[in-house]
Amino acid sequence: MPDKRDIVDRKASAPSQGERSSKADIAEFLDAAKRIKPSEGLGRLIIALDATMSRQPTWDRACNLQAEMFDAAGTVGGLTMQLVYFRGFGECAASRWVANANALANLMTRIDCRGGQTQIRKVLRHAIDETRRKKVQALVYIGDCMEEDVDDLCARAGELGLLGVPAFIFQEGRDAHAERAFREIARLTRGAYFSFDSASARELAELLKATAVYASGGLKALEDLDRKGDTGARLLLPHMR
Repeated sequence: MPDKRDIVDRKASAPSQGERSSKADIAEFLDAAKRIKPSEGLGRLIIALDATMSRQPTWDRACNLQAEMFDAAGTVGGLTMQLVYFRGFGECAASRWVANANALANLMTRIDCRGGQTQIRKVLRHAIDETRRKKVQALVYIGDCMEEDVDDLCARAGELGLLGVPAFIFQEGRDAHAERAFREIARLTRGAYFSFDSASARELAELLKATAVYASGGLKALEDLDRKGDTGARLLLPHMR
């Protein structure tokens, strides 16, 4: 099983009046974000899971769906993946980066659900920190609800969007409050939102494969896949243009 490490959620203290960002500071940050170079070698894809108790009734079914998604991602070359999950009281962990999708699928099957609040902020913060170390091409998030401050999440999503990391959000169920937040996170990062249930396994696997192709080869690779008649690419492309 891949080694795990805790994700530390670093919250910056509020700046004083004299320290607040000026227009020049913001312009400098935007300019720096544009200069970030694409990573060399393998593309990097983070796959994050909500493992809180609300998902327990459908966890076994969801694991089967998510395993199919891992299998689909594993068929794409030039890609490394990292599994992130949260559950319980403040538990949030990440695997090491691996090219073997089976290793992530095996880790996922050993995760059980535990009661606790969602920790989506930590997922977004982790994705930001990872891409500052080495470019992450995409974030996939799978969950059913949202119990955090939506404006705070949107601030993190906006930062992730400036770094060029689209978030692809897959929602299990139809919680309206979560859906609004998830759609906004997807919009701010220039990613995409999808809902799923037990009838969506095949479509979801195709969508994740298309996401993995995008993470590995960018928009051109996704367009090439679409020209071959791929279902996932056809569903994903309208969100990426």
